[in-house]
Amino acid sequence: MNATRRRLLALAAPALIAQVGRAQASWAPSRPVRMLVPFAAGGPTDIIARLLQEPLAAGLGQPVVVENRPGAGGNIGIQAVARAAPDGHTLLFCSSAFAANPGLQPADRPALYDPLRDFAPITVAVTSPNAIVAHPGSGIGSLAAMVTRARAEPGRLDYSSPGSGTGPHLTAEMFRRAVGIDLTHVPFNGGAPGIQAVLAGTVPLGFSAMPAAQTHIRGGALIGLATTGPERWPDLPDMPTVGEVVLPGFQAETWQSMLAPAGTPSATTARIAEVVATALRGAAAEQRLRSIGFRPVASTPAAFAAQLATEVPALAALVREAGIRAD
Repeated sequence: MNATRRRLLALAAPALIAQVGRAQASWAPSRPVRMLVPFAAGGPTDIIARLLQEPLAAGLGQPVVVENRPGAGGNIGIQAVARAAPDGHTLLFCSSAFAANPGLQPADRPALYDPLRDFAPITVAVTSPNAIVAHPGSGIGSLAAMVTRARAEPGRLDYSSPGSGTGPHLTAEMFRRAVGIDLTHVPFNGGAPGIQAVLAGTVPLGFSAMPAAQTHIRGGALIGLATTGPERWPDLPDMPTVGEVVLPGFQAETWQSMLAPAGTPSATTARIAEVVATALRGAAAEQRLRSIGFRPVASTPAAFAAQLATEVPALAALVREAGIRAD
């Protein structure tokens, strides 16, 4: 476990564990629960999964084992959970890539999975807004200035992202199309390399998840042009939202969620969602999550299902119209 990951876990885990009581469960697992994370250890999804690991174990009365199953942009781990027994003992903890990945698959290839049919939604645990950042030497000091320059010099402004088809890239495409500007996408292999490229001045702009960007914005190494969340980020009160500056109502966040295989009983998904909500409830948990770039949500299974029903086709349409393909 690297130093950054240890620090993030140490910041947030105690508050989450303290929230979980000993309420009687309507469902309880009969053996240890596997929670598959379809990405490598140390990333945002893995960090939140491990923050929830002990509170889940306390609330469910069985050990919870986090298993990283990376590969193919998350699809290997996602497919493994889709094939698991629908008994609550195998869970998926995944980012919003879960909703976007099927649309990134070429039309002439078999579907990897159906996010609306192959899974039982449990909860969106947390969300994180994306941040639009600039290198201090770029001469771009505000979002309005960035839009003005992009209109004056179509296609000449480069921006970094964690990779083609990732949440920040899709957010950038949504923003670019809505504003009517032409930016050149420079994909990197992960959030850290994407931010490092802006820090080094290799590219002047970056679209990034908040956890990777906020420390550099606070320290002045990057200029925070805007956040794509519904409101200003509490730790960066001087950084406006996209909606305030150019696109009223614009919102695009990366979520971290929990799902089970399709056919998992509703009593099981409801119980797991309840335990997650208990862990995330309270000012202390919220403050600690915000300090590392996340906002607690803890939606119900029904609310998450409704969100997916809207978001999956919308993302597929965006990917199709923009001609986006995953790396």
